[in-house]
Amino acid sequence: MGTLIPCIIAGGAGTRLWPVSREAMPKPFMRLPDDESLLQKTFKRASGLPGVHHLLTVTNREVYFRTVDEYRLLNAHKIQLDFLLEPFGRNTAPAIAAAALHVQALHGHDAQLLILPADQLISDFDAFAGAVATAQALCEEGWLVTFGLVPTRAETGFGYIEKGQALNEKGYQVARFVEKPDAAAASEYLKNGLHLWNAGMFCMRVDVLLRELETHAPDVLDAVRQCLAQSLSKVGDHESQTELDAATFTEVPNISIDYALLERSQKVAVVPCELGWSDIGSWQAIRELAPADENGNQCNGQVVLHDVTNCYIDSKKRLVGAVGLDNLIIIDTPDALLIADAERTQEVKLIAQELKRQGHPAYLLHNTVTRPWGTYTVLEEGKRFKIKRIVVKPQASLSLQMHHHRSEHWIVVSGMARVTNNERQFMLDTNESTFIKPGHSHRLVNPGVIDLVMIEVQSGEYLGEDDIVRFTDVYGRVPDAPKT
Repeated sequence: MGTLIPCIIAGGAGTRLWPVSREAMPKPFMRLPDDESLLQKTFKRASGLPGVHHLLTVTNREVYFRTVDEYRLLNAHKIQLDFLLEPFGRNTAPAIAAAALHVQALHGHDAQLLILPADQLISDFDAFAGAVATAQALCEEGWLVTFGLVPTRAETGFGYIEKGQALNEKGYQVARFVEKPDAAAASEYLKNGLHLWNAGMFCMRVDVLLRELETHAPDVLDAVRQCLAQSLSKVGDHESQTELDAATFTEVPNISIDYALLERSQKVAVVPCELGWSDIGSWQAIRELAPADENGNQCNGQVVLHDVTNCYIDSKKRLVGAVGLDNLIIIDTPDALLIADAERTQEVKLIAQELKRQGHPAYLLHNTVTRPWGTYTVLEEGKRFKIKRIVVKPQASLSLQMHHHRSEHWIVVSGMARVTNNERQFMLDTNESTFIKPGHSHRLVNPGVIDLVMIEVQSGEYLGEDDIVRFTDVYGRVPDAPKT
């Protein structure tokens, strides 16, 4: 049996979980009540399988550094981390094709690829490990294996898999994939025992997968091959990355693995399983993770309630007072507030879509924005000024950069900063400050062993994040100059 390589697919914006999930900080990074993110839980689940020493992640290059930070907190056993970085989303078929070609080159044609979405919750690890072992055995017989979840309700929001003939006591050939059904069909599926929820998890030998792609989706495979041939790789200590070439990636068809391959192939099997699974696809799903009080309420943060029943309230920063409410979802973040009927949480995505149509920044970013070197938080902004709190990690460095339209006043709150301001280089200690004029090249470095915390006051005619000219950058962002 070949090497098992888990591959975490981290894509999608999670618009139904706005305002916590944003396009630049999507659903896999959401913290659950135990303070672990969905991405971290997926990492623990994958790295905890027997014999796993390498883990591949396919994700957007804009969240690479945040992803690495999430993994490093858990990677005590030094699993080798490998990344395929997409310049933009192209759906699951290209992501899986790229992963298969990449794994074949590194681990051989008989390697087994375990595809795991980054945004699902599985509470029964033993059942998960058992299902993976069953899938691995079917893989060796030449099957493309998907995991089908035994349905617990008549769900109209999921696709289904219909079981065909039994292959062994635990696996079945797939008879067909079924689109999201109406309520009557979903009720029938629940009764007949032939239908399973499609979890979007797969286990496949890379040679079988590539052969089936060659047969059923050659356009996808050929385009991904051409893209990988033009892509650059970097190898470091316990980490490597391949950044997919943007120019050729635009030519890759935008299609799911279900449509491109699984619905066409005759070599697809399904393993029925019960894993304590949730796709965490809405605020209603999130609230089901926490116990309710005697009035049916679940609350995170400081709340004062009077005659409130069956509500979910999440407000970690501000006190919430509520009177005479029933069956509402209330999510408060520093820059956006969501109030929704608990029966209509699937429609939250319409708010995120409208914000994106308007070009409003709340669809994309939080007030606190993660960067490779740390974070910045917009504290206040108005006409001709913006105030930020900047946190730079130990030994981290911002790019050497320049702004055309704004000046910046830096004040060190804690830690120590090494500053470049045009030709000058100097140190700033706590309670010291400096002024950066428009047009001056400048850089900020934290040479210490604790976080550097600063207040930055910007002033000028234009304060957009795209007013940046980068000269050098330790994170390789100079060719993509628009972001800090």
